Amino acid sequence: MKTLVNIFRELAGLFIDDGLFALALSVVVVLAAIVAAIAPAVPIAAGVVLLVGCLGVLLGNVTSTGTR
Repeated sequence: MKTLVNIFRELAGLFIDDGLFALALSVVVVLAAIVAAIAPAVPIAAGVVLLVGCLGVLLGNVTSTGTR
């Protein structure tokens, strides 16, 4: 049972460790969903928003972590 609790804590730590990173990714996903709802005839637009947004958030997180 203790092992199961430790596994859960490790998994939760992956998502809770950097709250700003998780929040930014959530915002990107919401923006992609909005684009998909606004322009359902152009599904590639939501994909582009998702790809560029996630890469931008990742790049921003890596550069800010590197300067710390």
